[in-house]
Amino acid sequence: MTGLGQYLDERILLPYLAREVPAIGTVSDIRRITSGSSNEIFELSTDTEPVILRRPPRQRLSASAHDVTREFRVLSALKGTPVPHPEPIHLCTDERVIGTPFVLMAKVSGFHLKAPYPEHASRDGAMRAMMFDFIEVIAHLSQVDWESAGLTGFGRPTGYLDRQVDRWLGQLATYRTRDLPKLTEVANWLRANQPESGPPGIIHGDYQFLNVLFADDLPPRVSGVLDWEQSTVGDPLIDLGWVLGLWTEAGEESPLNAFYGNASQRPGAPTRAELAERYAAVSGRHVEFRRYYETLALFKLGCIAEGSHYRYVKGVSDTALHADFEWIVPKLMLTAFSITQGERD
Repeated sequence: MTGLGQYLDERILLPYLAREVPAIGTVSDIRRITSGSSNEIFELSTDTEPVILRRPPRQRLSASAHDVTREFRVLSALKGTPVPHPEPIHLCTDERVIGTPFVLMAKVSGFHLKAPYPEHASRDGAMRAMMFDFIEVIAHLSQVDWESAGLTGFGRPTGYLDRQVDRWLGQLATYRTRDLPKLTEVANWLRANQPESGPPGIIHGDYQFLNVLFADDLPPRVSGVLDWEQSTVGDPLIDLGWVLGLWTEAGEESPLNAFYGNASQRPGAPTRAELAERYAAVSGRHVEFRRYYETLALFKLGCIAEGSHYRYVKGVSDTALHADFEWIVPKLMLTAFSITQGERD
């Protein structure tokens, strides 16, 4: 276990785990496996089962970003629901251990929906079935009784949509170093076309293929939803917009394939309209304003991803994807603008 000193000190962490979380067993190795754009992720090899440790990045984008305490709380609240998620194990808020709070959770087995795929995922109908299960997970999430699950005060559902544009523009302003095409036009369109929200529900906040694992065996299904750090309580159609905004159909090109993959363009993959219809049927929510939610999703993603690119430029991120955000973020804004113009179904 070497080369992790800038993220954690094993000389302090290992005695802490042995004392405070003995049930996980003896830790024999720690491996950094970060592949996302936010929290740092490590796999702990133990003499029982692998354990995942998540901690905030070395430089946070805002005071509210990367809050592992919130992540631990929402994972605990999802126990007993139809939403597959990692089992939370331990929350450490003592920053003396590794310099920041961190959370431990069980490792979820499965694969990301990016090629190459396991053999069973290539069988007739399997990909389509996995994608419909993918959308049904957030439909079930929107139905969770968040108050009974102990999430009162977890978010501010009243006026949730009212705050979105200014919130993400405000965050962007803290690290913005360049002009982004159509940013103002998209923001103005969102303000002018904001719908009324339905009943509040839990929002994952970053629901995409990289944050979802699919089962290693049949039947085709989601085995676990990861990365809940942006979760809150508000308008759950935000998650639907995230999926549909990122979804590219056959014949479409998108910069998002760099990290989202092109599974949605495989033969038999559902269209955006089919996914929206399935979400509505399972959740009972109306989806007639989905174009607004798709636009908001890409606008928000562009604002967040620009922060990751800023960290890369400043030398506090070594994630290769963050370098690609130099061109991906402008493309996100241009795609959002095209949706506002009715150029995409």
